[in-house]
Amino acid sequence: MMQNTAYIINCARGGVIDEVALLNALNKGEIAGAALDVFASEPPSVDNPLLALDNVIVTPHMGAYTEEAMAEISEVCAKNVIRVLSGQEPLYRVI
Repeated sequence: MMQNTAYIINCARGGVIDEVALLNALNKGEIAGAALDVFASEPPSVDNPLLALDNVIVTPHMGAYTEEAMAEISEVCAKNVIRVLSGQEPLYRVI
């Protein structure tokens, strides 16, 4: 339903876009291009045909890697170490 001048951008989750349908739409000129930083299979295979198209831009999925996010992650990790060493439950657990 998109116009052939449209560009699709996916920086959410890989499964949101049907990659085969996207490839077909791009090859047929049904949409102008795509910008992706997520794929159905992560990392994408080197032979993924989307990577070879001139009208597709790909970037690593790094939206959370800001200075602020890294500072917050470091602070939460330090707080969790202190909590566990003090006999308390960590704020966030991975089971």
